[in-house]
Amino acid sequence: MRVSIGPDTAGVLNSDTGTTVTRSVLPCGVRVLTEQMPGVRSATIGYWIAVGSRHEADHQHGSTHFLEHLLFKGTAKRSALDIAAAFDAVGGDSNALTGKESTCYYARVLDADLPMAVEVLTDMVTSAVIDPAELEVERGVILEELAMAEDDPADVVQERFAEQVLDGHPLGRPIGGTPEEISAATRDDVVDHYHRWYRPEELVITAAGGLEHDAVCRLVAQALDGSRWDVSAASSPAALRSARQQQIPVRSGVEQISKPVEQAQVILGGRGLAASDPDRYALSLLHAILGGGMSSRLFQEVRERRGLAYSTFSFSAGYTDAGYYGLYAGCLPSKVDKVIGVLEEQLQRMAAEPVSAEELARAKGQLRGGTVLGMEETSSRMNRLGTAELVRGEFVDISETLAEVDSVTAADVQRVASRLLTGPLATTIVAP
Repeated sequence: MRVSIGPDTAGVLNSDTGTTVTRSVLPCGVRVLTEQMPGVRSATIGYWIAVGSRHEADHQHGSTHFLEHLLFKGTAKRSALDIAAAFDAVGGDSNALTGKESTCYYARVLDADLPMAVEVLTDMVTSAVIDPAELEVERGVILEELAMAEDDPADVVQERFAEQVLDGHPLGRPIGGTPEEISAATRDDVVDHYHRWYRPEELVITAAGGLEHDAVCRLVAQALDGSRWDVSAASSPAALRSARQQQIPVRSGVEQISKPVEQAQVILGGRGLAASDPDRYALSLLHAILGGGMSSRLFQEVRERRGLAYSTFSFSAGYTDAGYYGLYAGCLPSKVDKVIGVLEEQLQRMAAEPVSAEELARAKGQLRGGTVLGMEETSSRMNRLGTAELVRGEFVDISETLAEVDSVTAADVQRVASRLLTGPLATTIVAP
């Protein structure tokens, strides 16, 4: 089942899994999407704001990630310890995730504790104090986080590769900002970013598990009434962002970052597909065949046959209007040239000849199993609802997703590989 969930659409969808997906828009513009899962005693709820690192003003780089930390540091009603203790006391988990296009604050609790999760998360998102002293403490924490990532060559190669294939575009910037940007950030910068984006029309709340949709809406409305937000005026949700694919330049060729490491990190790739591209199912199968498991071509050729690397795989990152893909391997510095040659050879082979019927069937089984098993978790279903609302503008049932995967042919996979190779290739290396 595939149903549009644009700003003016509301309804109930009965999925083939026996769950019920419902969407409502509160008068103030806040959107609430739930998936009721019979027999489940837990629930995961997420508060999504459609702002990520790509949306930051030039003087506010890193502010989105800064806010992710600061919203846990206290409100007018609760201290940072109060927030942490509320979830610890019920055996729940709470955390947040900053991406390049969205930020999500989420919690997983027993169904009976969902009212508490709604109250605390609403308070955090709408009524953060952003205390100057806490900001300075968190500045130090974030600088430590960035230093930790810089010491991890696998993180470094991923960040630098994104900068290379999204040259000069906000999507190519590091999500957390740079140490220089975090050190220079002022409270006014962070607060301005908070007030610019954290508003009722930008908020999407998604929840999945043992819950009732109407009850969740009542809890949310009640919590909003007690928040610092003015929710008395009627408002419409923010419009879905444009999915028109951008032509972003790629810095082709080889770029090397020198670090005193024992193992070189290598990524070869280029511009990929946007998140809603119709070819995304064929791309998923391409990655399953090329670098998605122990039977994949990269694993078999790079590791099993030639012994060139311990870890190797392929990946894609898709955003509203752009994307990129890469083939990764970690190897001894002396083997870098051979590894790059094999990676490119295997990528070219995907475009030069159709994959075998056996490989395609195995890849479909891998995606089918991974999709269904992933949906056993309430957090996966909560995330799927957020993506449907913020990125694609439609809800796609599991059965429809599996049908799309099953409909992909060997010719489709070959065509998508050729499509990827129409753009320039970039190679990023972290090595001595």
